[in-house]
Amino acid sequence: MTVHDHWSEVPDTAELKARFRPILERIAEGALRRERERILPFEEIGWLKESGFTALRVPVEYGGSGASLVQVFDLLIDLAEADTNIAQALRGHFALVEDRLVAPRAEGEIWLKRFGAGETAGNGWTEVGAVKIGDTNTKVTPDGDGFRIDGEKYYSTGTIFADWIDTYATRADTGAPVIAIVKADQPGIERRDDWTGFGQRLTGTGTTVYSGAVVEPEGIVPFETRFRYQTAFYQLVLDAVLSGAAAAAVRDVSAQVARRKRGFSHGSGTAVRHDPQVLQVVGRARAFAFGARAATLEAARAAQRAYETSQGADREADDRANIEAELASAAAQVSAADLALRATGDLFNALGASASDTGLALDRHWRNARTAASHNPLIYKERILGDNTVNGTEPVYVWQIGQVTE
Repeated sequence: MTVHDHWSEVPDTAELKARFRPILERIAEGALRRERERILPFEEIGWLKESGFTALRVPVEYGGSGASLVQVFDLLIDLAEADTNIAQALRGHFALVEDRLVAPRAEGEIWLKRFGAGETAGNGWTEVGAVKIGDTNTKVTPDGDGFRIDGEKYYSTGTIFADWIDTYATRADTGAPVIAIVKADQPGIERRDDWTGFGQRLTGTGTTVYSGAVVEPEGIVPFETRFRYQTAFYQLVLDAVLSGAAAAAVRDVSAQVARRKRGFSHGSGTAVRHDPQVLQVVGRARAFAFGARAATLEAARAAQRAYETSQGADREADDRANIEAELASAAAQVSAADLALRATGDLFNALGASASDTGLALDRHWRNARTAASHNPLIYKERILGDNTVNGTEPVYVWQIGQVTE
């Protein structure tokens, strides 16, 4: 099947949204309770697996929907509006699906079948402590017909919910960087829910420990073959989270304004839901949420073009598409973060002090947006955008965090 054959079968967006709307509504109904009682969304992610949401991007022939990237991120924003935690928890999963979709079909087929059947992946890339930038202490060692993996990862978003772990490691025998796709439910894997951030607290972003865990031969992938627009893709998921947080804040505050009975003597003297200044606050925040979503979907279009060129033989066109995808995702990140943070903070101007009631948890929208916006620091993305605009400098595609020398 060629790329053109596949994308001639892209499903109708309205039909996709109608299909998943009832599940997203159910997820949204329980979001406040999960936040207040710190209930991890195992059940809700199970609904998404059973419904085929996690297989959106998987071709129809392998049990998925064959959705385009624009459709995937459109629906991820809807999911993030229902619960930003769940959208981010699936970040590593959708990235690995994309990687195996871009890979030669003989290599990716076994994984596409698994993902089409509802299996999901988590993330195991970042290490904390004394590891230097560019290094990894997680090692993959040949062992019989397969491999074993040893090490420890943090920021393991979504791994606690997943069937597989997309892990960045180094081969002990050759020193080559690899991706190890590791079965999560096995004796050599320990997954801890020890993420202590003030936002996105239900994403399962904690520690994963690998102690002689088994890696099947098909689970070892040379890192240099990773799909080229992966950095743009990972950022786009966070852009979707930011867009969803803004939309959720507008939804929840609007509901509070509509039912509010108490007003201020120095206000308009009308019911709060008719107060022109309050309506302006809500309308402005709605515009911010709209802008964040539009920026994210525009960047998703650039990522879609990078996917399409990855399936062809024109290297120059693929280079251009990957540069455009990276710059678009960075621009969307800066825009979505600014707009989401303004929306989720400014909306409190539409309500009184009662809006700070912890029972309402309206602050979670700002906390979640602030946490998502802190990934991949904005200041560096702004510099990269400026350097490209002024000097034509190509963006950085792969970056890591670690110890630096004084």
